[in-house]
Parts: sequence; C-alpha cells; structure tokens
Amino acid sequence: MKQTFFAGLIAAALAVPAMAEDYTIIAPAAPGGGWDQTARTMQEALQAEGISESVQVQNVPGAGGTVGLAQFAANAQGQPDQLIVGGYVMVGAILTNKSPVSLADVTPIARLTGEYEAIVVPVASEIQDIGQLVEMLKADPGAVSWAGGSAGGADHIAVGLIAKAAGVDPTKINYIAFSGGGEALAAILGSQVTAGISSLGEFKAQADAGTLRILAVSSGERIEGVDAPTLKEAGLDVEMQNWRMVAAAPGITDDQKAAITADIERMVQSPTWQDALAARGWADTYLSGADFQTQLDQDIAATQAVLQDIGLVE
Repeated sequence: MKQTFFAGLIAAALAVPAMAEDYTIIAPAAPGGGWDQTARTMQEALQAEGISESVQVQNVPGAGGTVGLAQFAANAQGQPDQLIVGGYVMVGAILTNKSPVSLADVTPIARLTGEYEAIVVPVASEIQDIGQLVEMLKADPGAVSWAGGSAGGADHIAVGLIAKAAGVDPTKINYIAFSGGGEALAAILGSQVTAGISSLGEFKAQADAGTLRILAVSSGERIEGVDAPTLKEAGLDVEMQNWRMVAAAPGITDDQKAAITADIERMVQSPTWQDALAARGWADTYLSGADFQTQLDQDIAATQAVLQDIGLVE
C-alpha cells in the first residue's frame, strides 16, 4: 500500500510542469512606448499563466535600443533568466548608429507581434487629412516636423518612404527622434511638432478618447475599428509593418535556449497574451527557431537597403 501511495505522489509531481526561470526583461526604451508595452504584456502573461512565478521589467533607454542592447550583451552573458525585447526599430538603429553591438551578439528567440504605423495630429490641428500634410511637405519639407521614435527606426523609415512617395527628397525631412513613446506623445499633444508617427497601438487610446486625429495608417487595407485611410488610398505607395521580438542572453546552452523558446511559445498561445493582442491591436506574427533567424537576416538586409535609399546610412 505504501509503495502504491508514494508511487502516486511521484507520478503526480512529475505531471506538474516545473516553474520556469524568474525572468528579467529589458525594455530598451523609456516607459510608454512599444517595447515597454511589449515587455510589460509579457510580464503579465508569463505570471498570469503560471509560466514564471516572478518577472521583472527594467527600462534602459537610449539610441534606438542600442544602449540597452549593449548593456544586455555585456552583462547577461550565459544567464538564461535574462531577456530583452527589440524589433524593427532596433535593426535600423544598429545600422544608423553604427553600433558595435548587434543582434548577432544576443540569442534571438522569436518574433512576437506586428503593428502598422499611424500618422496623427492633435484634434486642434488645422490639418484635417493626410492630403493636407503631404501638400505642406511638398511645399517646404523642413517646415513639417515629425515626432517619432529613435533615428533610423520604423517611424523614421516610414517618414522617409512617405516623403519619397510624395516626390520629396527624404534627406530634407525634419524628423525629431524621441527615446520613448510617452515623450513623443507629449510633444504631439502639446503641438510642439506638426505631426506624429508611431505604431498604431501607441496612439489608439488617445484617438479613441478624441485627443488625436489619425490621418492615415501604413497597412495595405483599412484596419477594422480605425477611421482612417491607408497611405496607398492617399496616393502614396507605402506599406510597412513594425515588428517586435524577444531575445535571450548570449552564451546560453542549446537546452537553455530550447527551454526559453518553450516558455515563450506557451505564452503566445495563452489566453492572457491573445487577449492582450486583441486589446492593443497587435497582430500575432509569432515565428521562432531557424525560420525566425532566416527572416531576421532577410529583414536586416532589407532594412539596410531602405536606409541607404532614403539617405540615413551610406
């Protein structure tokens, strides 16, 4: 009887999945922006779903994420409990800042989300539609100031592509880079700039509240629930999607990488994560393993070509 009892206890214990690492996630930007939102949504999902008992988020802003990336690569070596979020913005910032540290110096785990860009103005602005903004840009590119994320990131690239599509020299644009979405939003709402550009999710709450007007989005088709045309509808041949990813520390073992990947896969399949995607308007673009590495390499090459085309890198 005792043997049967203890055998049952052992079997029950083995049936319960072991708690994963108590992760620390680096958000390489100031609070309020897309990377911060991604890291804190991960924190919520990992804890709520019982994947990790404790998850901490640390903000390390600066230079399009390259400050946080460099710190992470140097300090997290071989530590499987350390993660960092990044994405399209970081790829561009690495190139434009000529960063000595790149995504090759960490361990990419998965692409998580995708989101389209939105061009906005305060509701008090005289600019009523994207056509008016483009006409102002054509008349005097330097007089139109754009608030967005870090230099060379998705926002900056999008403005360059808009200018090029409108027949304006992309090197003449007046782009003002902010290290976090909160700072950029304050500048937009305070009418310190002509317009703002960022991922749709960063503006959605203010647009819903009636403090911002969305002039256009960078999707191929209109987005459900968003009362704004696409750039293509406005005659600008521009379509682009910002994406975000998670990476682990350099120097971890294959088994540690596999365990982290399994935790992230459980997270993205969870109701908590899927509900958050729906609430924030993020697309589920999950991709991991060799397929993600291949896509990442292609995106890095394509981003370099775009940055060269609009004059942001040589």
